[in-house]
Amino acid sequence: MADGDEELPRDAKIVKSLLKSMGVEDYEPRVIHQFMELWYRYVVDVLTDAQVYSEHAGKTAIDCDDVKLAIQSKVNFSFSQPPPREVLLELARSRNKIPLPRSIAGPGIPLPPEQDTLISPNYQLSIPRKQPVEEMEEDEETGDPNPSQEQKPEASQRTPQRVSFPLKRAK
Repeated sequence: MADGDEELPRDAKIVKSLLKSMGVEDYEPRVIHQFMELWYRYVVDVLTDAQVYSEHAGKTAIDCDDVKLAIQSKVNFSFSQPPPREVLLELARSRNKIPLPRSIAGPGIPLPPEQDTLISPNYQLSIPRKQPVEEMEEDEETGDPNPSQEQKPEASQRTPQRVSFPLKRAK
C-alpha cells in the first residue's frame, strides 16, 4: 500500500480500494472522508428505519428482513422508476396524432421579418443646411458685427435635413 495507508482506518482503506477498483486514481484526500460520511449517514438511516420496523412488528431485535425492508423503502423514496413502456407508447401515440404545423419558410435557415432584424435602417444623419455662399459673402462685406434682427429668424428657421440609409442586402 502507499505511504500513510497504515494510519488510515479500515473503512477509509475500503473506500480507497473502491475508488481504485473503479479506475479513479487522482482525487483529493478529503474525498475519502466525504464518502465515509455519506456511507455512515446512509447506514445510520437504514438501521434507524429497520429498528422502527422491528419495533412495529413487536420484535426485540432487528433481523435481516427489517434491514431489507428499510433498504427497499430508501430505494423507493430516493429513486423514482420510469413509467412502463406501454404507458410511454400510448402517450407518444396520442401526442403524435396532432400534426406539426406546416413550414411556410422556404429552404434554408428561416429568418425573422426584415423589420425585426438589426440590418434594417435604424439610424438617421442630421445634416444642417448651409447658407448659400452669396449670402455669406454679403454678411462679410457689410462688416456689421451684430447681424440685423431680420437675419436671426432666418437662422432659427433653418431645419436640419434628415437622411436615412438602408443597408443593401448581399445576394
